[in-house]
Amino acid sequence: MINLKKAFLFLFFSISLLAQDYNYKLKAIKISKNTYSFIGKTEFFSVTNGGDISNSSFIVTKEGVIVIDTGSSLRYGEQMIKAIKTITNKPIKIVLNTHHHPDHFLGNAAFKDVSIVSSEYTKKDIFNNGDLYIVNLLNLTYKWMNKTEVKAPDKSLNPLRDKYIKLGKHKLKIIYLEGHTKSDIALYDEYTKTLFASDLIFYNRVAATPHANIEKWISSLEKLRQVDYKVLVPGHGPISNNKEPFDQMKRYLIYLDKTLKDSAKKGLSVFEILQLPKPEEFKNMDMIEDEFERSVINLYPEYENKLMQ
Repeated sequence: MINLKKAFLFLFFSISLLAQDYNYKLKAIKISKNTYSFIGKTEFFSVTNGGDISNSSFIVTKEGVIVIDTGSSLRYGEQMIKAIKTITNKPIKIVLNTHHHPDHFLGNAAFKDVSIVSSEYTKKDIFNNGDLYIVNLLNLTYKWMNKTEVKAPDKSLNPLRDKYIKLGKHKLKIIYLEGHTKSDIALYDEYTKTLFASDLIFYNRVAATPHANIEKWISSLEKLRQVDYKVLVPGHGPISNNKEPFDQMKRYLIYLDKTLKDSAKKGLSVFEILQLPKPEEFKNMDMIEDEFERSVINLYPEYENKLMQ
């Protein structure tokens, strides 16, 4: 027997998606002089958000445009370019991928004949595993991924050689860090004092930790916090003009680390850890239940192994 209610909801949902024609409705928000960001939703990948869950940015200089991260699909990249063209007719000169997670690089293919740069580690991971990321997002976001293909960076940055990205008056210091992944790049625009922290900062949204090293992540936060910025662009969450995103991020990582260490010492199971009460500070943060669960599943075995050793 057909479930008419479910059939109606499926039809309604399908019509809704068709009606919006997979439009991300990207809006470029001016955050400092010549500098704009697209602020993603503080959610996980889904058919309703199309993978628009992270922040990407661009800087308009006299010589052309610098793009920082390209979103999670070809469609996102194409619509990002259209939004940029409503601000300026200057050519896009360079794209930088801050790390290898798919919501930050799968829009690369839209940027034809543009140099795309990243760290060597990020470049290799995108080249080797990009197709797997596409398959995963295809399962999560469905037709939003239509025609999305992997375009790996064509240039890798060398920490000993590549200290800055310079275009027009804008001089962006390249800050090589790790913790969220094995290779995280932050950028600091000395001209506008804007810090692009990428996924080293999740603000008002619980951090994703599939490739995390918490100890190194906290160390990177402490280094990055010393930057004299006026505007902070996190990888996920709202723009900030103060140090609270760093403090909130560090407090959450310390809480997560301590919970996993204490649980390993007590011999708790994953299920028992998930039943532990959350601190009041984090209870209402976006994605607290889902990301905490993923962190426990991903990271806890390593804590157990360290205790045994």
